[in-house]
Amino acid sequence: MTRCGTVVLAGRPNVGKSSLLNALIGEHLAIVSPKPQSTRLPVVGLLTQDDAQFIFTDSPGLLEPEYQLHVAMRAAALRAIADAEVIAYLHPLSEFPAPPLAEVAPLERAPRALIVTVYTKADLVAPSTDLYRPLPTSTVAVSAVTGQGLDGLLSTLRAALPAGPFHYDPAEMATQPMRFFAAEFIREAAFELLHEELPYSVAVEIDEFREGAEPVYIRAVVYVERASQKGIVIGEGGRTIKALGQAARAKVEALLGARVFLELHVKVLPKWRRRDASLKRLGYVP
Repeated sequence: MTRCGTVVLAGRPNVGKSSLLNALIGEHLAIVSPKPQSTRLPVVGLLTQDDAQFIFTDSPGLLEPEYQLHVAMRAAALRAIADAEVIAYLHPLSEFPAPPLAEVAPLERAPRALIVTVYTKADLVAPSTDLYRPLPTSTVAVSAVTGQGLDGLLSTLRAALPAGPFHYDPAEMATQPMRFFAAEFIREAAFELLHEELPYSVAVEIDEFREGAEPVYIRAVVYVERASQKGIVIGEGGRTIKALGQAARAKVEALLGARVFLELHVKVLPKWRRRDASLKRLGYVP
């Protein structure tokens, strides 16, 4: 008998959802940044082990919206929770105990799916602390950095998966197209190289993606909200946008396993985070 189901990684911003997804899949799929709120759209990773297939969904952090992009991110997170067959509710171990998910969300009604509470960043908590006393049932402590607890987490989640056939080829590790990950990796490079609030004003649109070419050709537009931001992203003599492109290209090449030619252009899309039409164009709202 095989088991297969959607496991949604849910929780507040910056609790380690993307790091855990990458650790579980064994591949860098989701943006990882010390800055919170870097995940804007759900990222789906696949893990097939023996008779079980996990469809992991890294959802945006549950936040209090400040503008329209936040509203879209929260809506995406709540849709993922509603559609989940199992919810892995993440919370840092150092902040034990976790408040109820329904309180953190907040949710109008309790989710239909089983909730497994996952305490993250266990490597930052000394083993001698009383936080390591036996945890309640359906609760696991993990570290995406060291791998601690990952096998136990998978075992707990596997038992909760519904019986049924696999939904995807066992060799696959993601459901979204490569152009989605290319745009995400460009944003990740922006979070790494740009300072303060500027990365939050960056959006990326892939204009062209020729995967059959050698090297793979990708042309992308990096959008910002103001002309002054455009100058910062380009940098003196184009240094910043060149560095951003080099960092993003390396990430795409690692995932594709092929050489990439990445062409970046910077444009201004005024107040795109606050305008529904811009969010729809960029794929942040259905």
